[in-house]
Amino acid sequence: MGCAPSIHVSQSGVIYCRDSDESNSPRQSSSGSQGPAAPLPGLLVHTDAADAIAPSRAPGPPGAARVRRARADLGSGSSSGSAAPAATTCRGRRRHCCSSAEAETQTSYTSVKVLLIFSKADSQSDGFWWACDRAGYRCSISRTPESALECFLDKHHEIIVIDHRQTRNFDAEAVCRSIRATNPSEHTVILAVVSQASGDHEEASVLPLLHAGFNRRYVENSNITACYNELIQIEHGEVRSQFKLRACNSVFTALDHCHEAIEITSDDHVIQYVNPAFERMMGYHKGELLGKELAELPKSDKNRADLLDTINTCIKKGKEWQGVYYARRKSGDSIQQHVKITPVMGQGGKIRHFVSLKKLCCTTDNNKQIHKIHRDSGDNSQTESHSFRYKSRRKESIDVKSISSRGSDAPSLQSRRYPSMARIHSMTIEAPITKVINIINAAQENSPVTVAEALDRVLEILRTTELYSPQLGAKDEDPHTSDLVGGLMTDGLRRLSGNEYVFTKNVHQSHSHLAMPLTINDVPPSIAQLLDNEESWDFNIFELESVTHKRPLVYLGLKVFSRFGVCEFLNCSETTLRAWLQVIEANYHASNAYHNSTHAADVLHATAFFLGKERVKGSLDQLDEVAALIAAAVHDVDHPGRTNSFLCNAGSELAVLYNDTAVLESHHTALAFQLTVKDSKCNIFKNIDRNHYRTLRQAIIDMVLATEMTKHFEHVNKFVNSINKPLTTEIEGSDCECNPPGKNFPENQMLIKRMMIKCADVANPCRPLDLCIEWAGRISEEYFAQTDEEKRQGLPVVMPVFDRNTCSIPKSQISFIDYFITDMFDAWDAFAHLPALMQHLADNYKHWKTLDDLKCKSLRLPSDN
Repeated sequence: MGCAPSIHVSQSGVIYCRDSDESNSPRQSSSGSQGPAAPLPGLLVHTDAADAIAPSRAPGPPGAARVRRARADLGSGSSSGSAAPAATTCRGRRRHCCSSAEAETQTSYTSVKVLLIFSKADSQSDGFWWACDRAGYRCSISRTPESALECFLDKHHEIIVIDHRQTRNFDAEAVCRSIRATNPSEHTVILAVVSQASGDHEEASVLPLLHAGFNRRYVENSNITACYNELIQIEHGEVRSQFKLRACNSVFTALDHCHEAIEITSDDHVIQYVNPAFERMMGYHKGELLGKELAELPKSDKNRADLLDTINTCIKKGKEWQGVYYARRKSGDSIQQHVKITPVMGQGGKIRHFVSLKKLCCTTDNNKQIHKIHRDSGDNSQTESHSFRYKSRRKESIDVKSISSRGSDAPSLQSRRYPSMARIHSMTIEAPITKVINIINAAQENSPVTVAEALDRVLEILRTTELYSPQLGAKDEDPHTSDLVGGLMTDGLRRLSGNEYVFTKNVHQSHSHLAMPLTINDVPPSIAQLLDNEESWDFNIFELESVTHKRPLVYLGLKVFSRFGVCEFLNCSETTLRAWLQVIEANYHASNAYHNSTHAADVLHATAFFLGKERVKGSLDQLDEVAALIAAAVHDVDHPGRTNSFLCNAGSELAVLYNDTAVLESHHTALAFQLTVKDSKCNIFKNIDRNHYRTLRQAIIDMVLATEMTKHFEHVNKFVNSINKPLTTEIEGSDCECNPPGKNFPENQMLIKRMMIKCADVANPCRPLDLCIEWAGRISEEYFAQTDEEKRQGLPVVMPVFDRNTCSIPKSQISFIDYFITDMFDAWDAFAHLPALMQHLADNYKHWKTLDDLKCKSLRLPSDN
């Protein structure tokens, strides 16, 4: 047998009831209904008689009967000794309970408080007690109406449960009425526990209970889960609603102290509330406004005739409206306001109220009105008025600083529509985007409503973080486009495998034994003859690859660098330059189908071609030209033939080193400088001064990082907005079409260099058709190899369409041209004037479309084979 339960009394009079071995198992009470046998650990019982009970561990009768007897004894106040003082300890607070037993659950993790009013303990009161314990409510028990009322006035319970089953001990309806007569009961839900109706009696009406002040009726059921469900439903229904109602006073206090003018109207535009700020702004007293329709108030004649119709049409659809509105004060003066009207939806989605937030547009005229407003409200609170004027002056001084370039009549920060914008404008360091937003806000002041609304949308766009990432339209439904975007414009997914991908650096590649030239004059005749045509866009890089045995970069590099005077600029010998080109080319992987030294040579050729265009040449300095040529040569050095996404998914050493961000591009630049400076024989930078070196290094790094595709649209959009559009304006106002927009503007020079190397890097679709087809086959093969390896290693397949068994290369080329190439080369052509390239692009696109229309997955038309 288990040990009998015992009662432990602390020195403070707190009584702990424990059942040593059966506290966690429910038992049948003596009446046969299910209920807890004894209070479990975590139950506190507080009583007036507690202090009179000597601490003891006297065993008593087992089970619920003993607990009830203990409660009854406590409730009667009898004990073996004199009566205790009335004051008891209840969770650390001193309180008084008359002739009652009060208990409280020890575990509480919500703010809901429950009062049980039962004249004696039974299975029903136990059921609610333990339901409260399960729900985490703070629960108190009272035995008499007097103690119940006193306890309620002390604790303001959210839920009260009154035993309505027995009338001989107390009148439950009278108890409910007495509680309802108190102010705190306004937010309390009172539940009546009624007896079950016998089969031959008709169900009793709930009206007498409702008239007495009860909210709900509960038919007796001592099952703890049933009690718990009832309490939880009350909490999630009436109690939470009451919590909101209780907060109303706080909300209106906040509105009364708010500096913005606030007006609340009903759905039919009857004014129901205005705050003091509204009274000050408009010159009315609230008594003159409440209950009036908005249509009854005087209107300003400065608004557009159809403005009110526009506003009403918008808000009646449940949409928020904001814009500039002229209002007429009581004095007859018109003031310009920023107004934001928000519909408030009620039950069933119907509009119940409109909340209007109004701020003054502090133009010159409005500034005069502000002083009038303060004079009018000066007798209300001189101190408050002085404080408000002080704040206005302080904000105006900040705003004058922030937009001083716009003129002396700059509007103050009070006109800013969004509080967050005020915080931005108060910063001592302004970012360019902040200045832009300042200018737009200033432009809104005197703009028509339609313009102000459009500028609002502009501001919302400017506040997003991804300013240059396009929102895909129909194109994103094409799996080829989606895969290209996913594979080229992301730095990888989360790592889904424990596999690690480590590629080997092909530093010691074995090339065919072709004698390396000492200078450009020592180049073999067959190679020299090919290089005679290197200034032409149609130069065949694959022929050079063949005759140089896959070492085109050294030979082309010597010729191009000589033409642009790189050695003279760097103050290095051709021998040093040749050694450097050899080291760089040796670190390209000849095993890659696409990203090898032939691709580097091709990009170098395209960069040199672009540098020869008049407008490009006129926009850049020689340092820029040298930096561009070096960047082109090294931009893919040690490329593993896999994308950034692959490396990130595989958890490669490089991805870890560069934090999954621009992994390959960061590696290309870092390795290029490491290879260059580690050996004096190939250090082309060893003879230039530190300042030139730092400037050159930063330019090279910036250009190589620009080839990373996640910033593709950012670079293109910046080029269009900073170079193309101003250039168009210049040309329209000038007879000369060769004005260099970048000269003496480092920011523009940087944009031009980025755009130039980006176009050179992906110029394959703009090459003659035979070269375009060859490049398409090579890049597809590299992507096929990556897909094969991803499947072997169990990695996420970044570009599923590039499966060698199912891929349509024509479709992939069409998607690449549509999504990445067309817009970029249109912008570059508008600047550099490249008609031959654009013609090739059009012809090649037509070729791929023809193949796609024929459902042909090969690279050439059947008639060409």
